[in-house]
Amino acid sequence: MLDLFDTPPIPGFAAEPALLSAPEERTLIGRIDALDLTPFQFQQWQGKRLTHSFGWHYDFQTGAISTADPIPDWLMEVRAAAAAFAGLTPADLVQVLLTRYDPGAGIGWHRDRLIYEHVVGISLGAPADMRFRKRTDRGWRRVTVPLAPRGSYRLSGEARHAWEHSILPMQERRYSITMRSFADRAPPPCA
Repeated sequence: MLDLFDTPPIPGFAAEPALLSAPEERTLIGRIDALDLTPFQFQQWQGKRLTHSFGWHYDFQTGAISTADPIPDWLMEVRAAAAAFAGLTPADLVQVLLTRYDPGAGIGWHRDRLIYEHVVGISLGAPADMRFRKRTDRGWRRVTVPLAPRGSYRLSGEARHAWEHSILPMQERRYSITMRSFADRAPPPCA
């Protein structure tokens, strides 16, 4: 969300409050729910959110990246819209992570892996607050940005690399489509 002077809440953050229409959102939710979603795995921990990757898959157990199923046709228009909003080409967005947050599911403080550069997210279903924090000499600087259903956000530069972000556990079901570009524009070696 921008202020009166179009200043982002943190450098490198941009938002588009209405990237998709309500019918597009309903269609995407139906497509995501039709997939074989699996619980998010981080080392020995299993998250409450359910995920599915296209293009590339990052294994949080081993730190390896591997190819995943190709990005399906039904995501191509969404990818093109997300890329246009972010000032990228659709081909730049090589990894797609679909996530369903059921009630009680959230995501803790983190930065996306360094193999990725631009992060473009689209929110579906329930609204959420994306929390940001950055360590300073006096503790933590914190900023909260509302994520509206059907809206999109982009993390690049400082927002992507200097700030951590998280989403509190949800009260209602929320979905996200997160698209990423590789940091060096070339796929890393596969495991």
